[in-house]
Amino acid sequence: MYDVIVVGARCAGSALSMLLARQGANVLLLDRGAFPSDIMSTHYIQPQGVGLLVQWGLVDRVAASGCPPLYRLIRGTPAGTEVDEFRTPDGKQLMALAPRRTVLDQILVDAAVEAGAELREHVSVRDLVRDQDGVVTGVLGHDANGALVTETARVVVGADGLHSQVARLVEPESYNEAETLICAYYSYFSDVAGDGAEIYFKPGSAALIFPTNDHLACVAAVRPAAAFPDYRKDIDGYFHQTLRDADESVYERVSAGHREERWTGTVDLPQYFRKPYGPGWALVGDAGLHVDPTLGLGITKAFSEAAMLAPALHAYLAGAAPFDAAMDGFQQQRDAVWIPWADRNIEAARSIAAGQLPAVPHWTPA
Repeated sequence: MYDVIVVGARCAGSALSMLLARQGANVLLLDRGAFPSDIMSTHYIQPQGVGLLVQWGLVDRVAASGCPPLYRLIRGTPAGTEVDEFRTPDGKQLMALAPRRTVLDQILVDAAVEAGAELREHVSVRDLVRDQDGVVTGVLGHDANGALVTETARVVVGADGLHSQVARLVEPESYNEAETLICAYYSYFSDVAGDGAEIYFKPGSAALIFPTNDHLACVAAVRPAAAFPDYRKDIDGYFHQTLRDADESVYERVSAGHREERWTGTVDLPQYFRKPYGPGWALVGDAGLHVDPTLGLGITKAFSEAAMLAPALHAYLAGAAPFDAAMDGFQQQRDAVWIPWADRNIEAARSIAAGQLPAVPHWTPA
């Protein structure tokens, strides 16, 4: 029997597994995919998230991948362009990062394995094992060859994303919900000059630029969700028109560059909080709390949640706290930090959906 089985080995799952294994827990980390591999993500990490990579001793690995440091956020609106420097109140330089997920997820998986977690790739979890009282005690699934996989643990954690199988099986209470408000497409462009993270808003449109690995920039163009049927019929034309609507200079810079990869886009962007625990199970990352990409919060949120959940689980595993008490503390801490940010994100997305200019907060240190 394992102490913890973590289902999903991306940002939240691998980070959590690493932290638990570093504290001596016997962790099994499962993923239906293999690494390195890509996933839909504009992969921006806020300075607070980079701060956690620093604490975990992983930021140098990201830097060694060639991912450029981002020392400022450039914010454009019809009133003009402003620059937010990433600094602490006493002037210390901070940075954001936007590594490709092929890079970041591999670094996190490697760190989890180095800490002692057992990784199994190509395992799809189909069901949960429960005892006679309904407490989750393990997982049932299949490997790439179709062989049955059955493992037990004191806790099963769903870190398996927006369409979490674990969440579907445990049916958690959902709250602070908002319907899908925006849609977006993005791709990777060469020869797009820039020296920071960039976000531009006009009523009904937004453009985001994040310099990333291989001298490329991830460029995203955002529209109200209702525009998605038209967007997908002419992605290239609609994408560039959205950039132009958001900021003429962005349109010119991106048009002068070269798209190097396929388009990626979605309108499947609901926002919700879920109760992140129940008898024998917990949820972390997008499985338990999802926000759309309007303000670029996703990876930072996943790291933050992993950093909160790991000590709560450790307290339970070490016998220092009952499971429900430890998990209730995690939920309260998570919600205190992330409900205000989710509300800001929803407000910004709702403004775009209504064809209005969103009130985008300046960056501030945590």
